[in-house]
Amino acid sequence: QVQLVESGGGLVQAGASLRLSCAASGRTFSKYAMGWFRQAPGKEREFVAIIIRSGGRTYYADSVKGRFTISRDNAKNTMYLQMNSPKPEDTAVYYCAVRSDYVFETSNPRVYDYWGQGTQVTVSS
Repeated sequence: QVQLVESGGGLVQAGASLRLSCAASGRTFSKYAMGWFRQAPGKEREFVAIIIRSGGRTYYADSVKGRFTISRDNAKNTMYLQMNSPKPEDTAVYYCAVRSDYVFETSNPRVYDYWGQGTQVTVSS
């Protein structure tokens, strides 16, 4: 009914760049917030970046601020995560997610309604 599909992951060397994509398909649904989260082995899923529908305001985790950029292309119904200067500690499975309705705490993965299957990003030193 609603599908989110990530792509663009892979192996990248530290100092290079990578761009992840998240394509939404299926029935039309509201997207108050779209976000990127990541999960490394043995760790909790953590917030990376989000973009708010109205106005396109963005928020970033401190660990990626200044290096990653979240963006969207409404015509393509796609969201992106530009990863510049990735570090080995950025290695994780990256997931895109959508929260349909307003919520204050958009960095909490538990509030998101839809999730993709994830794409692996591995950063070598």
